[in-house]
Amino acid sequence: MNYAVIDVETTGSSPTNGKITEIAIYIYNGSEITDSFCSLVNPECNIPWNITQLTGITNEMVESAPKFYEIAKKIVEITANTIFVAHNAAFDYSFVREEFKRLGYDYKRKTMCTVSLSRKLIPGLRSYSLGNICHDLNITIEERHRAGGDALATVKLFEKILRQNETADHDLFSTRKGNLSEKTIASLPGSCGVYYFYDAKGDLIYIGKSKNIHQRVIAHLNNRLTKKAMEMSERITSVSHEITGSELVALLLESEEIKSNRPFYNRMQRRSANNFGIFSFEDRSGYLHLQVQKIAEESIPLTSFNFYQEGIDLLHTKAKMHTLCKKLCHLDDQQSPCFNSRLGNCLGACEGKEDPESYNARVLEAIRPWLFPSQDFFILENIRNTDEIAVIKISRGKYLGYGFLSGDSSGVDLETLHDCIRTKKDNWDTRIIIKSYLKKYHRYLKIIEY
Repeated sequence: MNYAVIDVETTGSSPTNGKITEIAIYIYNGSEITDSFCSLVNPECNIPWNITQLTGITNEMVESAPKFYEIAKKIVEITANTIFVAHNAAFDYSFVREEFKRLGYDYKRKTMCTVSLSRKLIPGLRSYSLGNICHDLNITIEERHRAGGDALATVKLFEKILRQNETADHDLFSTRKGNLSEKTIASLPGSCGVYYFYDAKGDLIYIGKSKNIHQRVIAHLNNRLTKKAMEMSERITSVSHEITGSELVALLLESEEIKSNRPFYNRMQRRSANNFGIFSFEDRSGYLHLQVQKIAEESIPLTSFNFYQEGIDLLHTKAKMHTLCKKLCHLDDQQSPCFNSRLGNCLGACEGKEDPESYNARVLEAIRPWLFPSQDFFILENIRNTDEIAVIKISRGKYLGYGFLSGDSSGVDLETLHDCIRTKKDNWDTRIIIKSYLKKYHRYLKIIEY
C-alpha cells in the first residue's frame, strides 16, 4: 500500500475563494519514503498579511514560483495509485480538488485523516492539532506551518499510527465498503447533493446531505466510532442520490425527505430539544400579540427554546425594550388594562388608546431579528463548475420552494424566476435552514426582492 502524505499552505481557509501557495507530497510505503515533491505555488492572487505572518510565505516568494497548472500533471502522476493522507485531510484534499476543478479535471483519491485516526488509536491527548500532538509524541517539526515541514511531521505521525494499528484488536482504518461493490462506490459523484441508504429489504434507513457524496458515503461505511454507526454501515446494501449542486437546496431537500420518509436512523438522531416557541397572531381589533406556547408538530414559531421560562424571560426583555403591552404579550393575565399601563410603561394598546398601526410597528421591530430580511425575495446561488443557478423563493415571509435555471444570475427576469419554482412545504426547520445559510453565506448569494 502506498500513501501520499500531503500538506498545503493556502491564502485562506475556504477552497472556494482560497488558492494554494505551497504543496509538499511524500510517498510513503509503510516503512520508508520512496518519492517526494515539494514546491511553492504562485496563487495568482494576493497573500493576506495574516497568512504571511503564520506561514512566512510572501507575495515576493511566490512571484516566480510555478502556477498550479504547471505542476498539476506532476501531482497526478506522483499520487497515482496512492491513498491521500493529511492531518485534517478534508482541508488539504478540498484545496487540491478545487485547484484541479478550475482546470476542468476531476481529481479523486481515497483519503485518510491523521486527526481522526489519532483520536481512535491514541486517545486521551490534550489536543490533536499537528503542533500539539507532535509535541506530545516527541515528533520534531522542522519549519512549522510550511508544507514540507508539516508533511514530513505527518509522515512520522502516520508511521506511529500504523504501528499502533498493528497492535489494535481490529483494523480501525481499513477502507471498508460494507455490502456495496467497488463499482457502486466508484459511480458515486463527488458533488453536492442528498444520498439515500437502503437495507437488504429495500427499506430506506438513512438520508444525508453532503458537499461530496462520494466521500461522505465512504466515511459512513468506515465509521466505527459508535455502535449505531457500525450497525447502520453493516445494514447498507444499496445507495441512491440526487445531485443538487447547491448546498442550500441539499439542506432543504434533506429536511423535506427526512420528514416525508422518516428513515429509522434519522428518526433516532434528529429529535429536537426545542419544545417551546414565541408565536404571533393578530386579534380582531388588529393588534399583534406575542405568546410563548408549546410547539405543535405543524406550528411555526418565530423562535424556539428548550424551556418555557427561557421564552418568558426573553419576551419580558422585548416588552421592556420596545414598550410593548405585557397583556398583549400574554405576560399579564389581568382582565382590565395591564399593570404597566397604570405605571405609564404601556402606551395603552390593551385599552385601545394606542392605534394598532403604531403599536404593531414596535412589535415588528422587536421580532425583526427572527424574520427573513424581506417578506418577498429570491435567493440565487451559482452552482459551482456548471452554468446553472439554484433559486429559492420566499413569499410573504414563508418558504415557497426552489428550482433551477440555466445561465448565470445576471439579467434573469422575475417571471422566469417565479416559473422555475417547484412548490414545497413551509415549516420551522426550513426557515431555520434558510436563515442560518443566509447569515453564513450572504456574501456569496444574490438576493432579488419582488
